Amino acid sequence: MSTPAPIPHPSSASLPPPAPAVPAEVEISVLVPVMDEEATIRELAERVAAVLDGLGRSFEIIFVDDGSSDGTVARIREAHAADARVKLVRLRRNFGKAAALSAGFDQSRGRILITMDGDLQDDPDEIPRFLEALEGKDLDLVSGWKHLRRDPASKRLPSLLFNWVTRRIAGVDLHDFNCGFKAYRREVLEQISVYGELHRYIPVLASRRGFSIGEIPVHHHPRLHGVSKYGWDRLYKGLLDLITVLFITRYTRRPLHLFGAFGLIFLGAGFAINLYLAVLWMGGAYLSNRPLLLLGVLLMLLGFQTLTTGLLGEMFTFKSFRRPDSYSVKERLD
Repeated sequence: MSTPAPIPHPSSASLPPPAPAVPAEVEISVLVPVMDEEATIRELAERVAAVLDGLGRSFEIIFVDDGSSDGTVARIREAHAADARVKLVRLRRNFGKAAALSAGFDQSRGRILITMDGDLQDDPDEIPRFLEALEGKDLDLVSGWKHLRRDPASKRLPSLLFNWVTRRIAGVDLHDFNCGFKAYRREVLEQISVYGELHRYIPVLASRRGFSIGEIPVHHHPRLHGVSKYGWDRLYKGLLDLITVLFITRYTRRPLHLFGAFGLIFLGAGFAINLYLAVLWMGGAYLSNRPLLLLGVLLMLLGFQTLTTGLLGEMFTFKSFRRPDSYSVKERLD
């Protein structure tokens, strides 16, 4: 009876290198919302991993696929096979960037979160500077500033206008609210809800909660793959979102201060007009054909309605008020 031949073992040189293990605890989560970015996934994942490995920090890279129709998901799976620290969160359809970021926040484990775009215009080599600013200056949020933006004028000029208006109205001294390259401490995102298109206003929302905000200039590269997902509709949507942010940060707990101000203006203007017309009437003037009389009455009615809206808002606020919503604790020593 012949002895079976031994099964040859492959040499260690022929085996692929083992994929890095996923650490039990993660210091840093890098969140990358993507849609139709198949050409950049592998390179971005490798570059981010190389930077953080060089710092000796434990990390995970979470790609959130926001309804891609190309091979983006397949490329993310390939990156995961090569490095288990690369993860995929796949949304059922395109929900928008704010929803993609929220999904990434919910699935992440790091005490520090870094968000960046998936088109390789954000440079992973900037990550150490974000960490240095966040930890060295005891900041809660560090926003990137694309000081020399490598985009066409059709994107740069509207963005300059948008940032100037936002900076003036919101009172937060950042140059680039649209920059997706940011670093956060986890507690910032635990206390702020992001929906719709409010992701660009996270610094404003965080500032209103008392978190410390900083900014660093970052290198910005021209887009080499794919196309931009944003158009001119971003401008008016951004303006409407700014109004939303200002309302929820300044007047959510005191709606009468907003509605009451407008109500008093309308009411006062209507009263002044009607008082003037009353003086004319007492002097014998004929008022039935005066459009000014109709304007005065309408302004007074509008003033009463606006004041009533503010009072209803105060009532709803009183009924739904929760004490923790009115403050934010940075540290507690028992």
